This record gives sequence, C-alpha cells and structure tokens, in this order.
Amino acid sequence: MPTLPLEFAVLFFAFAPLFSNRVWPEVQVLLVGAILAPGKRTVTAVLRIMGLSTEKHFQNYHRVLNRAAWSSLKASRVLLGLLIATFATRGPIVLGLDDTLERRRGAQIKAKGIYRDAVRSSHSHFAKASGLRWLSLVLLAPVPWAKRVWALPFLTALAPSERYSQTHKRRHKKLTRWAWQMLLQARRWLRHRFVVVVADSSYAVLSLLRDLQQLAEPICMITRLRLDAALYEPAPLRKIGQIGRTRLKGPRLPNLDQVLNDPKTKWQRLTLREWYGEVRRTVEITSATAVWYHSARQSAPIRWVLLRDPKNKFKPQALLCTDLTITPAQILKWFVMRWRLEVTFQEVRAHLGFETQRQWSDLAIARTTPAILGLFSIITWMAHQLAKDNRLPIRQAAWYEKPLPTFSDALAVVRQCLWQQSAFQLSFPRTDMEKVPKVLLQRIADALCYAA
Repeated sequence: MPTLPLEFAVLFFAFAPLFSNRVWPEVQVLLVGAILAPGKRTVTAVLRIMGLSTEKHFQNYHRVLNRAAWSSLKASRVLLGLLIATFATRGPIVLGLDDTLERRRGAQIKAKGIYRDAVRSSHSHFAKASGLRWLSLVLLAPVPWAKRVWALPFLTALAPSERYSQTHKRRHKKLTRWAWQMLLQARRWLRHRFVVVVADSSYAVLSLLRDLQQLAEPICMITRLRLDAALYEPAPLRKIGQIGRTRLKGPRLPNLDQVLNDPKTKWQRLTLREWYGEVRRTVEITSATAVWYHSARQSAPIRWVLLRDPKNKFKPQALLCTDLTITPAQILKWFVMRWRLEVTFQEVRAHLGFETQRQWSDLAIARTTPAILGLFSIITWMAHQLAKDNRLPIRQAAWYEKPLPTFSDALAVVRQCLWQQSAFQLSFPRTDMEKVPKVLLQRIADALCYAA
C-alpha cells in the first residue's frame, strides 16, 4: 500500500468507509496508479507504474472492478460533497448535463450502439461510431487558481442502446428519462440548495421540464429552444361556475423567428465575459415569459431569451428557463458555462486515458468509465489542496506563453507531489546513496509529470 501525502488525507478518509478493509489497500493502489500512469489506464498499466509488475496475485486488483462489493452511487455522493465544500460553498449550484460516446468494440460489449460522435463531428462533418453512450452530470464551479469555470464530473450513468433493450426484452429508457433520474438523485443530495441545470437542446422536452417544475424543491433548467416552438399566453383564470375542463393555455403568441424578424422588437445589448472561450462578446437579447404547449402533452411556463450577434458572426439562438424569476443576463451567464463540458471530455481523453480501458464484464464497464471521469474531479481537488495562494506553476516555453493553468498543469502538480513521496517507501534497504545531478533529476521528473 502506498504512503500518501498528508494533503490528500481528507480525500482518502472520505472514500475509505465505502470499501472493506480487504479491498481498500488495492483501491488506493489503483487510484494513485491511475494518476501516475501515462497513456492507457488499464489495470496492468497501473500495476507497472506502481512497481507491482511482479505481483503474483494481480487478479485481486481486477476484482476491485468486476467483483468487489462497493457502490459507485455512494462514491458519487462523497465526491459531490467534497466538490461542494471546496468550490461551491455558497450561492446557486450550477450543474451541467451532457452525454458522450466511448468507442468500444467486442462481442462482450453488450450495451453498445451506433451514435453520433460529438467529439469527432463538426458543423461540416458528421461522424457516427459504435460504442457506449454515457450520460454525465457535472458541477460547474469556478476554480480559483484557474480563474475560470471548470466542469467537474461526479455522477455518470450508462445509457444502453435500444437494440440492447430489445435483445434483453426490457423497456427502452430514453436519454431524457436517465436525465430525470440523475437530476432527481442530485436533488436529494442537495437539499435546501438552489440547483440550476444547463443542457443542450436534446433535453428540451416538455415532460422533463414539467417534472422538474413540480418537485417540492424545483430544479431550474436552462436549455436551447426551437425558434418554431408553439408558445402561448398563460391560461385565463377559471370563472366561478364555469363548465368544462381547465384550460392549459391562452391565445397563441408569435413564433420566435417572427419576433426575430420583426422591426418593432426591442433589443438590449449585453456584454458577456466568457462566450465559448472568448474573453468578451457583445450580443443583443430580448426576453419574455410564455407557456410552451404541445398537443397531447402538458404545458410548461417558461422564460425565453432570444439572442443575436450585431455583427452576424453566429446564428440567432433561443434559450428557455423554467424559472420565470431568473433574469436574462443570468440565464446567459449560466448557459455559456455549458461549453466547459466539452472541454472536460476532451481533457479526459487527452490526459486520463478515456477509451483506453479494457474491461469486458458488465459490472467492470459500469464502474471503470465513471471512475475515470470522476478522476478528473479528484485531480482538480488535489491540485487545489496543493495550490499556494491560489496559484499553480504553469509550464512555459519560449514559443508558448500560457497565462492561466490548465488541467495538464494540475495533473503535473499532483503527480510531482506523489513522486516526491520517497517512491512510496518509508525507508530504503540500502544505506548508501547514489547522487543524481539536479538538472537530470528535474528533466526526469518533468517527463514523468507531463506524460500524457
């Protein structure tokens, strides 16, 4: 079992009760090895980086994922508690919801399907791939030493394909129902806190929005809205003695595309600090409240925000918010945080070996990928404990000036702290010391800490 730095004691003490005394030492080895290992995040790669390539009972480490009794859901709750206590102690809790594709092949990968690969697709190129679709719920919170908002995953669920449900004779659960269950679980964990969820247009579904509004402690949902959505005025009050069922909507309102092209529409200019990675962006917005209604479905009161670029650099967009008291400026501020989810998915693929694991059993698959996504949040939390005066060392070069630290710098700081723990040994069997030049030692440490 490795000797861990004292800065990370709170983290390991928080997760220790979730595992038995027999399994917990192996969990620590897998966690530290997954941080230090470059490239693939297989169990064998972890054992090699930890100096356990000669371990005869290597199967015990595989059994942590495919056989040991522990709950990923409880681990998600513990991780969320650490993130909230560190990065979101006050104010609204902003969550992000999005799905990502993990490319996997093999006859034993049962839940795979063919989906659009958002990471490898663009506006001009549409890419489809076979793999596993994961729905991830992240905490969008400002990281002090990064001076920007990061998306920190804490709960990830596998959304099997429709073919998998048909093969196993199960009712297929759509992505929106998975989202409802995950948000309901987050609502139970975050009692008495105002929760805001930002998502893309895939989750702009009336049934989901209505369910979130009818909770005892409603969740505010912010997502995109179609320009041709059917919007109505609120239903008039029911008169005394009126016969018939209660109306769900009032008169029809103009479509948002008509509002966009109407010369009488009053626009308000607003400057956003971070617009999809840019420093500042000036947009024009107009907003109002309405009732979104569709035939054979329930209605949902919403606040819509229509925005356009005065310089026509991007197409006009429409947003909706299920909380009518939120201002349009706050809606835009929270919605632009959503692009950080794509950044997190890209960083996980580039630095944490996402799509390189080789688990084949259903239980191991359901545990490994959420653990890798959660590892992004764990490393961010570790780096925050090591940040001095809310600053981290930034890797610079004469040809590359980086003003703010990125996840690669956070990973390097955590790795360096782990490597400096005397190779995880309290004493050495040999009494003589072999001196290594400081320059050479620094080059070796730099190569190890910044390995992909």
